Amino acid sequence: MTTYYEEREAAGVAEREAELFSRLPDALRRARQMAPAIARQLEGVEPDSIRDRDALVTIPVVRKSELLQAQMDSRKARCAGMSVQESVFGGFSSIGWGEAARVFASPGPIYEPESRRKDYWGFARALHAAGFRRGELVHNCFSYHFTPAGSMMETAAHALGCTVFPGGVGQTEQQLQAMVDLQPDGYTGTPSFLRIILEKAAEQGLALPSLKRAMFSGEAFPPSLREWFAERGIEGYQSYGTADLGMIAYETPAREGMVVNEDILLEIVRPGTSQPVPVGEVGEVVVTTLNPDYPLVRFGTGDLSAILPGESPCGRRNLRIRGWLGRADQTTKIRGMFVHPGQVAQVLARHPEVLRGRLVVSGSVGRDSMTLRVEVEQAPEGLAERMADTVREVTKLRADIEFLAPKTLPNDGKVIDDVRDYS
Repeated sequence: MTTYYEEREAAGVAEREAELFSRLPDALRRARQMAPAIARQLEGVEPDSIRDRDALVTIPVVRKSELLQAQMDSRKARCAGMSVQESVFGGFSSIGWGEAARVFASPGPIYEPESRRKDYWGFARALHAAGFRRGELVHNCFSYHFTPAGSMMETAAHALGCTVFPGGVGQTEQQLQAMVDLQPDGYTGTPSFLRIILEKAAEQGLALPSLKRAMFSGEAFPPSLREWFAERGIEGYQSYGTADLGMIAYETPAREGMVVNEDILLEIVRPGTSQPVPVGEVGEVVVTTLNPDYPLVRFGTGDLSAILPGESPCGRRNLRIRGWLGRADQTTKIRGMFVHPGQVAQVLARHPEVLRGRLVVSGSVGRDSMTLRVEVEQAPEGLAERMADTVREVTKLRADIEFLAPKTLPNDGKVIDDVRDYS
């Protein structure tokens, strides 16, 4: 049986680059015709001239914040006769209702389409590399509501021929009971939630002998946590993707960085610019996807990473990155959810008693905690509870509230301070 999901994973870098750039001009022409925002981005660009990376750099980078703003502007300007592609997706999608099987909302909100194409998000390759195979049962603990993470893994598992239990998030004891009853072969979800389930199983004296593999995403997965799962008989792997682009890169048994997905062109650029950095230097992940339904071109993710030189020992020969190394802005991923500085500002604005505030993210990997530190002259009774409720409403996450005297917080412009221990 083949080692790879597709044999092209073993194609050489030069061969792959030539193939991708031979397809890119047609993809750009179609995107320009079907997606108004891409047409605006490509204004003055001749698609046939984009035949290599040097030419690709001439196209301006569009960042996630610009996509959000475009969608917000389009919703405000919505009028009769305006296409869904423009009025909902800000002109970045080439499909609308009917062609899209689902539409999801990420914090912002940013709306993303999912078409009916098999393995639309591209995660089947990652599951295969992690050992998932046809005929297995996958217990999927990514959310099925609003954000696409649950669908990302479910559609990938279906592409492999697996059956999926849609566990979703929360309800630890019910998740554990389902695992005991159904004996799944694999788990997909955040590492922190599987750890909680396994600790609950140990507390109750229950065994999960069938669970042998896991695909994690949404959180950091350092070697220490990988060893923790291995000691319990579970081989954990990680994948990296976004709600806009689908899977970007994935871990293989070589355990040396993450291999870039097929059908995308990945660059690492200096944050805030469109210029690629030298190999090995940390910068912002920028992706051009050949997805015909959501044809993002030089899309700046806001994530930091770096290219690893050489090829993976596993035999897959695409580019490799070091994995997720943080954010180019202050947007922070907490328990699998992005929290934006704008959301913190939204919380503070609802409570006029607050002078200034900062969200501090602390703890260790898999055990994130949030504390909203706020300056107040005098905290009225019940303010902490009201603010905690607001944080949960806005971010869908829990936070402790800590009151400080005026002028206590540093004057350094930080709204979100990530002080987690990644060791």
